Amino acid sequence: MSIRFLRHFSYSIVCPFAICYPAKHPMTAPEKLKKIRDELKQLFLERADLIDGALAALLSAQHLLIVGPPGTAKSMLADELCRRIEGANYFQWLLTRFTTPEEVFGAVSLKALEQDDYRRVTTRKLPEAHIAFLDEIFKANSSILNSILSLINERLFHNGKEIVKVPLLTLFGASNELPEEEELTALYDRFLLRFVVGYISEDFRFLRMLEAQSAPERTILTLAELNELQQLARNVAIPPHVYRSIADIRRELNKKNIQASDRRYRQCLGLLQAYAFIEGEHEVYEKHLLFLEHVLWRDPAEHDAVRTTIREILLGYEEEITELLYESREIRESALQTSRSSDERARALIELHTKLRNILVKVDQIMDKAKRMGRPLDRVDKARGEIEQLQKDLLEQF
Repeated sequence: MSIRFLRHFSYSIVCPFAICYPAKHPMTAPEKLKKIRDELKQLFLERADLIDGALAALLSAQHLLIVGPPGTAKSMLADELCRRIEGANYFQWLLTRFTTPEEVFGAVSLKALEQDDYRRVTTRKLPEAHIAFLDEIFKANSSILNSILSLINERLFHNGKEIVKVPLLTLFGASNELPEEEELTALYDRFLLRFVVGYISEDFRFLRMLEAQSAPERTILTLAELNELQQLARNVAIPPHVYRSIADIRRELNKKNIQASDRRYRQCLGLLQAYAFIEGEHEVYEKHLLFLEHVLWRDPAEHDAVRTTIREILLGYEEEITELLYESREIRESALQTSRSSDERARALIELHTKLRNILVKVDQIMDKAKRMGRPLDRVDKARGEIEQLQKDLLEQF
């Protein structure tokens, strides 16, 4: 079905005593995207990463799989996202082993059959959708799955004698469980983003959900503005060191026998550009690679290992800084010992000062490397400040 929105017009009576106010500046497409992101996060609690994933999938033309029990707002998110795109067609269907192709792709045209053309009438069906939600996607029969695979991969639909290009922007798939049949592997791999969701865990968020009212308004994007946002996302730069970090992540995951296809690694570049753009950046930083925890696992049991591996690679420098900070504190404790002669104490202070100076050199080297790679420096700056203060305190004892 097509999502249509009414345009509201207003007028005012011209009065000689009226006060004229400057017209409100209309929101740009990026500003609208930010507002939509905020609105969705207010509406869907404990779904921040999933919302960012949905928006990134929309901007990068990728597909998203949600694994979780019924009643976790899987279809509602897809519907809400589509309602914010003026003129977008939305298709939603629950698939079973008994679902027929007519339900998903449209009935066969009797008029076309008279001309020996086995063509479907696709009005309000999946081939005409911009955003689609297919529930229990892995339970459909093979004839439907093969058509879906072609549709979401090449954005093509074989309709009788014609091969039609479909307008599909992104497809949300949902399932209570992951596929076990080998024939479903290809379809499963087409979902670049994968999320496991559950019911709301925190009581205070659960109460917010119960008390929540319907959103009074929705920020709306036109299809033209969406195309503009997609182009802006594609223009986000990816520095060479980010490619190297992705290679490091791949190598370490392979060591743990967690392997993703080359296609998946290639597709994640556009996803990272979209995610960085959503975050308001003009360049992909290493911190954005943390989002790959939703891309590189095949089984939910691998999710924690993927997250831990990525964090160790990207944030391991913080552990080095922490170790150097602990070493500096031990040096301070050593300097506070009073059971030494004045000569021994003087020699010890000189030695300890030298050690602290060498530690600061190491810290600066780590900071320079982290800065070049776009890594967060807040904790590093704080640790460096403490080490500098320890050095000053030590100098005052000379």
